[in-house]
Amino acid sequence: MCDNRFGRRGFGMRHDHYGRHFGPQREFRVPVNIVKNGNSYEMLVFAPDRNKEDFKINVQGLELTISYELKDTLSEKRNWIRQEFSKSSFQRTFMIDNAVDTENISAQYNNGILQLTLPIVPGSEKPAQEINVS
Repeated sequence: MCDNRFGRRGFGMRHDHYGRHFGPQREFRVPVNIVKNGNSYEMLVFAPDRNKEDFKINVQGLELTISYELKDTLSEKRNWIRQEFSKSSFQRTFMIDNAVDTENISAQYNNGILQLTLPIVPGSEKPAQEINVS
């Protein structure tokens, strides 16, 4: 979103021409889509083949953190022919503002997508303001 309601941590993170990360924090990052639906924001986190019990979602101040801790997979023996997506642990942090009703955030996990609904406090959004250049 361009209005800076959601941001990401990791100052100093850089990308090469192919979109790979390098720099001080080289870690697995799950893709996240965010869309505004009338009176709420929907966050869609692509995280296939996970257990919903292992997701942790926390709000502290104006930071929303979504994390997944991979449990021991030694008991899970699969004869992989090809494995293109990772089942690694991850953590993503987003900045939210006071327009989000943090007491009523909900989440569900279906078909490899973790979906968070972040309700907007009624009347909290300000209209766009045009600034004249002198």
